Amino acid sequence: MKVLVTGGVGYIGSHTCVQMIEAGMTPVILDNLYNSKETVLDRVEKLTGVRPVFYKGDIRDRAFLDQVFAEQDIGSVIHFAGLKAVGESVEQPLKYYDNNVNGTLVLVEAMLAADVNSLIFSSSATVYGDPASVPIREDFPTSATNPYGRSKLMVEEILTDIHKAHPEMSITILRYFNPVGSHKSGELGEDPQGIPNNLMPFISQVAVGRREYLSVFGNDYPTVDGTGVRDYIHVVDLANGHLAALNHRGKTAGLHIYNLGTGNGYSVLQMVKAFSKASGVNIEYKIAPRRPGDIAECWADPAKAKSELQWQASHTLDDMTADTWRWQSQNPTGYPSK
Repeated sequence: MKVLVTGGVGYIGSHTCVQMIEAGMTPVILDNLYNSKETVLDRVEKLTGVRPVFYKGDIRDRAFLDQVFAEQDIGSVIHFAGLKAVGESVEQPLKYYDNNVNGTLVLVEAMLAADVNSLIFSSSATVYGDPASVPIREDFPTSATNPYGRSKLMVEEILTDIHKAHPEMSITILRYFNPVGSHKSGELGEDPQGIPNNLMPFISQVAVGRREYLSVFGNDYPTVDGTGVRDYIHVVDLANGHLAALNHRGKTAGLHIYNLGTGNGYSVLQMVKAFSKASGVNIEYKIAPRRPGDIAECWADPAKAKSELQWQASHTLDDMTADTWRWQSQNPTGYPSK
């Protein structure tokens, strides 16, 4: 089965494509390369022996999407394409609503026109806002504390309405917690453009000498050491969650929602300590004021995904940090440009 993977050259998308190819699936990648590099395709081919079909273009371009669906016999869509920096979303909300919300509308319109009824959507734990308790279950109330999270929540609500109008569709919403780690080979990893917005790539860039120190935003939260606690999940576990969703829900009509997390929370300083152990490098950090919209703690109850998708995370914190360091030390400046 051919699966259209929007944003398939990105961090999570590229790892998912590798897992798909190894499982005998055929990804067709669509990416505008806004926050990724085409040389990722060389790495995917090196790891799998297969170079995926690649279309460079934007999900907001309906004529382009129609062309892709006409040329490829697509059975399902995994939708990763989206902007994801919380801080940037506060500064440029229109950009986020246009890309994340409008882009999804155009994509689903093209899917319906092509009679493609299976969609897996890349959502986020940010849709839970500031949860009243942890661990977080799928039936918890949703809200958002920033435009990025709101764009994900808006798309979830839109997809819910679309499913009511088109009950024959299978729509699976996967709410990620905090993806980290890299392919065990060191060939694929997270390569943010500019200053990293996420903790792990920032730590690894400090370790490799690209950044002077890590800013830890707040050390007065009601947590184990005062720093924010999150559920960090290895990107390969996350990728395998998409394969499980395809296999167990991709052909089953309905609206399906799952958390993808480990069920464990680690603080920022615990992550710093773990990465220092993996790399043998002392990570310099400075305490900075809290960021608006940040919450104290957030981790998943992944029981539903285990029960219904037969999926659970298997990588440990040591795996996450060791794999990240292997990627960063082998690729100190990230992927090469063409």
